[in-house]
Amino acid sequence: MINFTKRYVSLPNKLSVLTLFHFTFLHTLTIASADASPKPYTPQDNIALDCGSTTNTTDLSGRSWISDNTIYLDQSSKVSVISTSTEGDPIPYTTALLSRSQFTFSFTVTPGPKFIRLHFHPASYRAFNRSNAFFDVHIGGYTVLSNFSAALKADDLKLEVFYSEFCIYVDEEKLNILFNPNPNMPDSYAFINGIEIVSMPGNLYYSSDDDTGFNFVNQVNPYRILKNQAFESLYRVNIGGSSISPTQDTGMYRSWSEDGEYVTNGGPSVLPVNLIISPSFSVIPNYSAPVPVYRTARTMGTNKTVNENYRLTWEFRVDSGFTYYVRLHFCEFQVEITELGDRVFQIYIDNIVAEHQADVISWAGGNGVPVYRDYAVMIGRAGNEMKRNLSIALHPAPAWRTRYSDAILNGVEIFKLSNEGNLAGPNPQTIPISSPKISVPPPRPKYNIRTTFLTVIGVVSIFVVVSALYILIFRQKSRFEGSSSWYQLSCKDYSSMDGSGKVFSSVGKHSKDTTSVADNKC
Repeated sequence: MINFTKRYVSLPNKLSVLTLFHFTFLHTLTIASADASPKPYTPQDNIALDCGSTTNTTDLSGRSWISDNTIYLDQSSKVSVISTSTEGDPIPYTTALLSRSQFTFSFTVTPGPKFIRLHFHPASYRAFNRSNAFFDVHIGGYTVLSNFSAALKADDLKLEVFYSEFCIYVDEEKLNILFNPNPNMPDSYAFINGIEIVSMPGNLYYSSDDDTGFNFVNQVNPYRILKNQAFESLYRVNIGGSSISPTQDTGMYRSWSEDGEYVTNGGPSVLPVNLIISPSFSVIPNYSAPVPVYRTARTMGTNKTVNENYRLTWEFRVDSGFTYYVRLHFCEFQVEITELGDRVFQIYIDNIVAEHQADVISWAGGNGVPVYRDYAVMIGRAGNEMKRNLSIALHPAPAWRTRYSDAILNGVEIFKLSNEGNLAGPNPQTIPISSPKISVPPPRPKYNIRTTFLTVIGVVSIFVVVSALYILIFRQKSRFEGSSSWYQLSCKDYSSMDGSGKVFSSVGKHSKDTTSVADNKC
């Protein structure tokens, strides 16, 4: 849960503590009631399969998961059903279905677009070592995972369990999901903990037949999402707001995360919250995103001069060599923004201008009306670069064009589009990247004041010890050689001795070669 105190104090007009707690209470009630209220969309297909389970189960949110019982499994498949026996793991991560040979699930579904979610808990299951799970996954005619290591991905995400979400248009009544261990790796195997198949509205993401398309950034022709394309959901973010669980979604069990970890240049941005105006879905369907997405936002701040000198920026780590589908959600709910031209701004995607004059009021037709804009962008590959950052940035339009030098964003969705039937990307690095926002530079020696100070102290200490030994030795020697030797050591010339017994004077620009210490005159 986000820190509401921090959020409201950042508003231009600071609220009283009493009002703050009142708003927090109302926001909590809003989220709580979202689970109980009817959903805007009811999916035709809603399959939640707990792989390896022998009984029907219910997860913590109250959603039912059906037992495996191999009813969807191809009869030729040879698999092992293993229980993790780990108390406290959420469903469907307590059981798994594993095999060292190929196996296939076959589902009877209605034609149309589907969410397919594959759930993974990469643990060591008795005879199956965690690090040996490398496999491909094919859904319909698409390769969605190739030589995939759930362990490497979990380590990179710093998570014990996770799921991957894909969107596929199913033409027939049969949907096959095939798992195939890497045949070139000894002891490799494939596994799965849970599978979801959930229908979505036909026009939610896929372009309708009469749709002319949307902006393909830095390209001439518009882009359309066709039925022969598959895509992977990478990021779904509630900008400026709290995370939204699957049961709080609009009926499709999508998860929405907070945006804090993706903000790379937030400047003095603020997080306004709307608890008064009810969003009016007169432009887009009410199942497009949950209502809380349109009640929160991130804006640049109230200082015009500062806003004109920075870009409000988010960055997302993606695979190179794919085209990405970006959906930006907007809703103007602040009372100051009601007319055309009140808040006009530029939108940059991958550092390229996608919108020169974005005006949400113009798109939506008024205040309190949600709307979204779609964009496609190609993320190329430079050399051996496997991953890079996809950035989304906002900047005010020129002062003559906008009343307020500001920008707003409510939500973001990012999808990776299939490339000739392929969605598979590379596995993460063996050593996980500490932050998804930056690449790790090669290690280099570290120099600092403390290290330098200790080094100097060490050298000085060695010099003092050697000098003390040197003096003690020659004092001992002077007892037997008489006063001439003492006189020699009392000279102002500082000398050093080489291995031959010759003395080289360090005084002046020249050296004096003598035959012995006794013969050297000061």
